[in-house]
Amino acid sequence: MKVKTRGFGKDKKILKKKKESLGPVRKRFCRFCADKLGSIDYKDIKRLEVFMTEKGKINASRFSGNCAKHQRRIKELIMKARFLALLPYTR
Repeated sequence: MKVKTRGFGKDKKILKKKKESLGPVRKRFCRFCADKLGSIDYKDIKRLEVFMTEKGKINASRFSGNCAKHQRRIKELIMKARFLALLPYTR
């Protein structure tokens, strides 16, 4: 036995909105690979703060543009600087 519904069971077409482009997307690049910096130091606080948000979180590589190798290294250095109280965990 079928139960009659009042408009809720009818198939309705769901229109998907196309994402409008916001303009040309700039290619992100790894700053460390481009500048060919030999080493990154945990004591260089100004450089490490660039890769953190205002609240103290570490930016993802898709935002910062780092390659996987340098993103892992940045993470290790930020964690070390936090442990030594050179950088805050939160703000």
